[in-house]
Amino acid sequence: MTPDSDRFLASLHALRAIGAVGTGVVRPAYSDTDIEARKWLAEQFREAGLTPYFDPVGNLFGLAGDGPSLLMGSHSDTQPEGGWLDGALGVMAALEIARASKEAGGPPISVVSFQDEEGRYGVTTGSTVWSGGRSLEEADKLNASDGTTYAEGRARMADLVSGDFLDPSRFTGFIETHIEQGPYLDTEGEAVGVVTSIVGIRNMQITFTGQSNHAGTTPMHLRRDAFQGLVEFAARLNVRFAEVVRPETVWTIGHVALTPNGASIVPGKAAFSMQWRDGDPQRLNAMEAIVRTTAEEVTRERGLELDYGPLLGLEPVAMNDRLQQALADAAEAEVPGRWRRMPSGALHDATNVARHMPVAMLFVPSINGISHNFDEDTDEADLVTGLKVLARAVSSLSG
Repeated sequence: MTPDSDRFLASLHALRAIGAVGTGVVRPAYSDTDIEARKWLAEQFREAGLTPYFDPVGNLFGLAGDGPSLLMGSHSDTQPEGGWLDGALGVMAALEIARASKEAGGPPISVVSFQDEEGRYGVTTGSTVWSGGRSLEEADKLNASDGTTYAEGRARMADLVSGDFLDPSRFTGFIETHIEQGPYLDTEGEAVGVVTSIVGIRNMQITFTGQSNHAGTTPMHLRRDAFQGLVEFAARLNVRFAEVVRPETVWTIGHVALTPNGASIVPGKAAFSMQWRDGDPQRLNAMEAIVRTTAEEVTRERGLELDYGPLLGLEPVAMNDRLQQALADAAEAEVPGRWRRMPSGALHDATNVARHMPVAMLFVPSINGISHNFDEDTDEADLVTGLKVLARAVSSLSG
């Protein structure tokens, strides 16, 4: 199997042009640009001899015949201000491997672009629903930050749906290629990373409700200031987490909405996201207990009301030994001594797919470790190296 690196890069840049904003890309799930990209991908699949198939939530598969096949891919939706490679690399690398394998008379390779991996409505929503991690009925109630529901989002693609959800048993395994989204490969001058495991994640919305009032006439000791409650919550949380976390553990309050959000009004409501990640399920649970205890203490002391949204999350997942070793052997053959085994601190669709089949992941460097940002980039030579490692590994698996 000999992949065409020029064809691969040209396809990757063609996808980049859909939703391009400066050096980045804006293709949030179910947006006009996201749907345009999926229609374009469907045509690319068709030209490669694959059968395009949209399931009820907009996951797009390129199927290699009716029999068993290896599934490869990632996602093509982006963050609100995303990079051009996050997700897209895995889809287009998979498509090139599918093309090359077909041209060489090799094994059948199917391709997938999962929908809403970036979590506009949840956490890796499309692959979570497809894999059975969340029912469609439950997912339809999820809300985006703009107030729209998942049901409303997927309704925008209803005319493209090919049929019901595909049976995962038709696929023999799943390999996802991705940029590292971190600094380690770039800092050490290494070409690829073979992923050993993916961290677990917990995510929830929390709302503190107090009382809006005049910012100039309301004495400080009489205020029920929801934002001050949030500040106190964050400060206490950092102190308490320090007792249970390890250096790899991360947590983030990434989205805050104040009501009424005026300069001269005491904030009556603070709704915010609370997310934490670690590779140990017990530590994730211990952190949840700290989140809830701290929120309850702060709101009680400050006379605020407390409301939790649904707890979303995924458990840590180990990569399959056989697939992982195939990638490792291929990496050593292509770039001897310039690769490493490493965990993934970011969440990926492979976590959900692992419920049904063996999975593995391959990383390429991110320049300066930047991702989820218009400045996200990877040297094209590293993209091609990753493609060659992937092709060698897939060839070995079919031998």
